[in-house]
Amino acid sequence: MVRSASALINSQDDNGVLIGNWSNDFSMGTPPTTWTGSAKILLQYHSTGAPVSFAQCWVYAGVLNTFLRCLGIPSRLITNFNSAHDNTGNLKTELIFKADGTPDRRNTRDSIWNYHCWNEAYMKRVDLPPKYSGWQVVDATPQETSDGYFRCGPAPVIAIKNGELCHPFDCSFVFAEVNSDLIHMKIDRYGNMTPFKVDKTYVGKLIYTKSMTGWGPEDITGTYKYPEGSSEDQKTMDLAEQYGCSRDHSDYPTSKLSINISAQA
Repeated sequence: MVRSASALINSQDDNGVLIGNWSNDFSMGTPPTTWTGSAKILLQYHSTGAPVSFAQCWVYAGVLNTFLRCLGIPSRLITNFNSAHDNTGNLKTELIFKADGTPDRRNTRDSIWNYHCWNEAYMKRVDLPPKYSGWQVVDATPQETSDGYFRCGPAPVIAIKNGELCHPFDCSFVFAEVNSDLIHMKIDRYGNMTPFKVDKTYVGKLIYTKSMTGWGPEDITGTYKYPEGSSEDQKTMDLAEQYGCSRDHSDYPTSKLSINISAQA
């Protein structure tokens, strides 16, 4: 049911609830930042039978959250800061730059979102061993297809944390969203690409949900990943590679550029 819901909330494949728009032109609909709740969107979709314009990740997550709670499924919104969208299905998010140092957007397939929102749904996974029950990642934002449809999850959060990516559904994709290595590549005029910098800590900097005791955030980064550089983190990454995720093991020289910024109050 949850897997079907993640597909239903976006309009791809099945004329679902919301149409995504990441441009600056919202003249044919409502800007994603204008919505203040899910009810108006769901009522409009119910009354017209047509997908509602427009959504971005936090709108998809908000509507899916309402939908799941109406079905009696406990759910919450998650925000991942510096979220990787890895099209190649590995742990290398490659950003390509021209010889002059400017971004080569035409050849860059992967991307980093400064934040991305998805949902967690709490359920018993009768299809998996008992330890994988509990919070599951579910994402309605149409990023990549899963078994032919734009949907994602449910992926056990505990499996993401431990790198156990052999379990359904879409664990490898979610794992890359919070653990991918950021690789800077330079392309020459012949199309040859050379890596010149890697950052293994940029992605998945902070993962938040709303606190149950107030309007502030609750830091749940520790439920998705072990501390960077810890022995547990290394074991997780090693296990993820056994399940097909490819990491970067190159040793690049430290950048020669350093910047110090000071400010007076």
